[in-house]
Amino acid sequence: MIDTNVILGISIPLIGTTLGSAMVFFMRDVLNEALQKILMGFAAGVMIAASVWSLIIPSIEMAEAQGLIEWMPAAIGFLMGILFLLLLDRIIPHLHVNEEVPEGPKADLNKTTMLVLAVTLHNIPEGMAVGVVFAGIIADNSLITMSAAMVLAIGIAIQNFPEGAIISMPLRSLGMSKKKAFTVGFLSGVVEPIAAVLTILLTTVISGMLPYLLAFAAGAMIYVVVEDLVPEGQEGKHSDFSTIGLAVGFVLMMVLDVALG
Repeated sequence: MIDTNVILGISIPLIGTTLGSAMVFFMRDVLNEALQKILMGFAAGVMIAASVWSLIIPSIEMAEAQGLIEWMPAAIGFLMGILFLLLLDRIIPHLHVNEEVPEGPKADLNKTTMLVLAVTLHNIPEGMAVGVVFAGIIADNSLITMSAAMVLAIGIAIQNFPEGAIISMPLRSLGMSKKKAFTVGFLSGVVEPIAAVLTILLTTVISGMLPYLLAFAAGAMIYVVVEDLVPEGQEGKHSDFSTIGLAVGFVLMMVLDVALG
C-alpha cells in the first residue's frame, strides 16, 4: 500500500504547476521575453542536475550493490529514455511556445491544444523521475532515502512553477479567459502524478529494474532539455539570460540534493 508520504511526494510537482498557472491572475497577459528566457534556462538547469544527482548516480550505485556492471544499467536506461521521448516527439502533434510551425504528424488541432501537448511531453519524464525514486522508497531500497525523494519532487515543483506560467500566460494572450487559461495550465501538469503512479506500478511488477528506470527517466528529461528548453532559450534576444537561468537552476538543484538528500 502506498503511504501518505509517497502520495504527497508524487503530488508536489503538480502543486508547482498549479501555482505557476495561477500567475495568469496576477501578471500581465504576456510574459516579458527576458523573464521567459530566464525561466526556460532555470527549468533546464534543474532538470540536468536532477538527472545526474537524483537519477544517474543512484542508478550506478544501485547497479554496483546488485553485483551488475556499474555503468551498464545507467547507459542502457539513459539511451532508452532518449529513444522513448524521441518516439513521443514523432507521434504526438505539438507546438512549442513562440513557434508557429507544429512538430509531429499533421493533425487538425487548434493552437491551444498543440501548446498543451508540448507541455505535456515535457511533464511525462518529470513524472516518471518522481515515480521511480518513490518506487525505490516503497521497495525499501537503502540507496534512496525519503528526504532524497522529496528533494527531487520539490526540485521538479520549483521548475514546474515557471513552466505553469509559460503555458497559461500565452493562452491568455491568445484570447482565452484567465480562468480557462489557468485550468488548461493545471491540466497540463496532471500527467505528472499519472506518469509517477504508472512508473511505480511498473517498477513493482518488474523487480530488479530500478537502476534501469532511474536512468531511463534521466534520459527522458535530458531529451527535453536538449530538444526543447535550451534551443528555445537561446533563440533571438536575451539568450544570455537563459544561460544564467540554467546555471542558477543547476546549482540550486545540486545544492538541494547534496545538502538535503
